[in-house]
Amino acid sequence: MRVLLINPNTSAHVTDLVAAHVRAQLGDQAELRAVTGRFGARYIASRAAASIAGHAALDALAEHGAECDAVYLACFGDPGLLALRELSPVPVIGMAEAACREAAAAGRFGIVTGGAAWEPMLREFVAALGLSDALAALHTVAPSGGAIARDPDAALATLADACRACAASGAERVILGGAGLAGLARRIAAQVPVPLICSVEAGTRAVLAAGSTGTVRFRPEPVESVGLAPALAARLVDP
Repeated sequence: MRVLLINPNTSAHVTDLVAAHVRAQLGDQAELRAVTGRFGARYIASRAAASIAGHAALDALAEHGAECDAVYLACFGDPGLLALRELSPVPVIGMAEAACREAAAAGRFGIVTGGAAWEPMLREFVAALGLSDALAALHTVAPSGGAIARDPDAALATLADACRACAASGAERVILGGAGLAGLARRIAAQVPVPLICSVEAGTRAVLAAGSTGTVRFRPEPVESVGLAPALAARLVDP
């Protein structure tokens, strides 16, 4: 099985961080190719950056998606997920969707992530999944995910406090969400009274499950474009 991991921001450090965790989880079950967005924000912390990241994710799929068996959109918030599924002939897994569905299957859940701008965006995202009733709490912390990735030790106490606050609000599971937070759930799990879900690990589990089931997709009508990278322009003409 060959997996294309797309980090749709432009931080190669975050790509390397996530890829290392995913490769460790995959073991010999799959081969991973990890790519970083060709353009856009260093880290996604606004609606504008998220919209640009969706374009970057499509660009990466068109450029690097040949011969892959599954695509992992490794960004909490899943920018461009539905569009990727429209153009991809293989399953596309979004980190945030996978984590939320896994958490909701066990009961009410909470989300903790970095960056205040994510709160309304994630509430809308959870609502679009039809899971609002299962969301017990959502807490953002002051450091962005990018800042947490650069200095995770400095954020551990703040993240643990936010996870405990989710549990106090009725969450039976708490998602530690974000590519930049990869691996931190294990480091603070003993400080939180409910199980934690690492969004990176939840996405990897979903990739492995989807890779064995295949996919059925809607094929969009071919359309000409102006100004896009050649690979993406070609994909729109022959989706």
